[in-house]
This record gives sequence, structure tokens and C-alpha cells, in this order.
Amino acid sequence: MKLFFSRNPNPRLAVAVARTLEAKVEFEFAAPMAPGQAERFRPLNPNLTLPILAGSEDSLWEADAIACRLSRDMRSDFWRSGDDEPDMIRWLSWGKENFVRACDTVHFERGTKQRYGLGPIDPEKIEEGLGEFRKAAAILEAELSRRQWLVGNSVSYADFRMATFLPFNDVAGLPLDDYPSVLSWYRQLEDIDAWRDPFKGLDAPQLPPVKPA
Repeated sequence: MKLFFSRNPNPRLAVAVARTLEAKVEFEFAAPMAPGQAERFRPLNPNLTLPILAGSEDSLWEADAIACRLSRDMRSDFWRSGDDEPDMIRWLSWGKENFVRACDTVHFERGTKQRYGLGPIDPEKIEEGLGEFRKAAAILEAELSRRQWLVGNSVSYADFRMATFLPFNDVAGLPLDDYPSVLSWYRQLEDIDAWRDPFKGLDAPQLPPVKPA
């Protein structure tokens, strides 16, 4: 199998999962929306987005689905099953609609738009995103003040998914320091080599620089 990726948040997440699991995949940097690339990638993902996991006969897109597939292939409980699976699904669902989305809103304005020339920062969107971040982070803070990881006693995909945008916080500037338990939880993730530097040894061009607003 081949994992097509870039350095953007969701593809980064998929690469971190694959390397954590030591999955048997080949990595290839890709840019499906670049000129001349759509014809190659549309049969693999009609959205022309990354990540894409391509097999000999089929392909799978969306980071969550890829994480599930790779965990099953590697017979790992990184994607929780059994009694812990509902709890993990709870955090995936809540995270994407709350904490992750809030991080994405702020990062899109301060990071993505400035990297790719998509227009000026919208202060109202920033305030909206920060407000949602504070509400979600307060809930996470209460949960993580009494547990080390989101599900069970070890790291799981729920932790990786919740932290999707945090490696880009140098650009987003989210106030993580205001939430010591969340910050401690994230520092644990940064101690994991595959999370801290998932692209080590890969041909992975850097993202465009963030231009001054």
C-alpha cells in the first residue's frame, strides 16, 4: 500500500499514525490539486484531498478511515475496539465538532490563508474560533486533569485526532498555556517520535512560509 501525503494537518496526522504503528506502507508526497495532477488522483479520491491510502485494487481516503484500516492491519489497539471503542468514537466525534474545529478556524485564518494567499485575516473569525476553543479546552482541561490519555491508560488515535492542529500552534497562537492539563497531555504526545517528527527521513517539502498579515 502507498500513503499519499503532504505536510498539512490531516495528512500529517495520517503519516504520524502510520509511523506510530510501523505500518507496512510506502510514503509518497503528493499535491493532487497541482497543475496536471488531477487526472492521476481523482480516481483515488474524487475530492482531490489528502491523505489517500492506495492499495493494489482500491483506495481509502479520510484520515480517520485510514487510521482504522492501518490499526486493523497491524492488529493494534491504537484504534480502540471492544468496550473502549464507544468512548473513543465519542472523543473523535466531539473533538472534530468542537476542539479540532475551533483550532482549525483559527489556524485557517492565521496559517492556511497566509501560506496560500487566500485573503486577509478575518478578525471576527479569529474571535469566533478563540471563543469556541476556550469552551472546548475547558471541557478537555477538566477531563485531562484526572486522566493521562483520553481513552484508557495509553495513547490512542483519539489523542492524535484531538491534537491534529496543535503542531501548527506556532502559527495559530492558541492559548494552550491557560490549560495546564491540556498542555501536559500534549507534551506527552510530543515525546512520541512519530508524532513529533512524522516526516523524518521522508521526501516531504516544507509548507510555504506564512506571509506577514
